[in-house]
Amino acid sequence: MRWMLPSLAAAAMLVGGATLSLQAETPVSEDPAPNTLTDAEREAGWVLMFNGEDLDGWKMSEENADSVSVADGNIVTNGPCGHLFYGEDGNAQIGDFEFQADVYCDGPSNSGIYIRTRYQRASWPDYGFECQVANGYGDPRKTASLYAIADIAESPAEDDAWFHYHIKVEGDRVRIWIDGELAQDWTQPDDWNNANRNLDNPGTFALQAHDPGSTVLYRNLKYRPLDDE
Repeated sequence: MRWMLPSLAAAAMLVGGATLSLQAETPVSEDPAPNTLTDAEREAGWVLMFNGEDLDGWKMSEENADSVSVADGNIVTNGPCGHLFYGEDGNAQIGDFEFQADVYCDGPSNSGIYIRTRYQRASWPDYGFECQVANGYGDPRKTASLYAIADIAESPAEDDAWFHYHIKVEGDRVRIWIDGELAQDWTQPDDWNNANRNLDNPGTFALQAHDPGSTVLYRNLKYRPLDDE
């Protein structure tokens, strides 16, 4: 997937016998370049998580390490079970936060965005919550589900199109917006007794490669700590 900028158009017109060459003005885009932060975002405390070129600042699981790669400014998940954890050691300690990313499912595909997790060299993460990515994929738990905790049966997004994934964790509450629409709102009960999946514990983010038949792309990943607010 490559984005091509339109070439500048040159025009000529005859005025009083003289030919004037006119160069069309380049339109000014209001959208920032991919995988960058605006000045306003920096001032608001957002942290860019992916530079569009490599996986600097992340750590891949040892098992199936080739299941996550970078191509054309995107993080690409495709291959047997593997997970990419945020942080030089894969264990960034993040409390309350906002997280945003653009996501693309290439056909019916499965992936996930883990929150409150920790580095694991192999298998499915034992810690944290999976924010599901699955639109047309056969899994009955669809995009914006908190996997096996607060499931959604109908996906709010479609395959073969970019969609915006926004997660906010404040205290015991998780909210997920897809393309600006609230799709998930779950509060951890006071009597919650799952030590491995608990919003009271800080942790890191992870991106999931689910299977060889699933290809999911991520770009524009960023988060903003909320602990000081």
